[in-house]
Amino acid sequence: MRFSFEAIATLIIGVLLTSCGGGGTSSSQESFVAGNGSVTFIKPDKRVEAPTLTGMTLSGTKYKFIVGQVAVVNVWASWCSPCRAEAPTLAALANKYVDVSFMGILTRDNPATAEAFQRRFALPYPTFIDDSLLIGFKGSLQANAIPSTVVIDKKGRVAARISGEITVASLTDLIERVSAE
Repeated sequence: MRFSFEAIATLIIGVLLTSCGGGGTSSSQESFVAGNGSVTFIKPDKRVEAPTLTGMTLSGTKYKFIVGQVAVVNVWASWCSPCRAEAPTLAALANKYVDVSFMGILTRDNPATAEAFQRRFALPYPTFIDDSLLIGFKGSLQANAIPSTVVIDKKGRVAARISGEITVASLTDLIERVSAE
């Protein structure tokens, strides 16, 4: 059996093109960027105001963050492996730091699946279901990966971000640094 150069080239190009796409469909997971856990801290005189954090939560209630205390905002999705890995740590730190307001922002996920995730990991804080809140972080430390965790200071300014999975040490350090200001 003889194959022409054109037939082989066409076959190779066809295989390459079909392996690059999602077969004509896309899902939330295909385009997410995983962070590496890097921490960015902004000096107080360089911080910009965080967006207003208000909206519907997974539990179906309306929630509004009131500036005046340190806040931790975690961007997550139930299909995200690092999100699942960090959830117990976030829950434990939220229970430890009762004077810090913890919030989640669900992104590119199904609310029913996310509710199961929230119950499974006993997340003791509200999670916004409107990921358009993330646009408000433009000009400061954007949530550039899933997960991303942003720390807001008592004056309502973006103070720090962890891009990727948090650790007890990384988030504890940021909470304590920003709380001590």
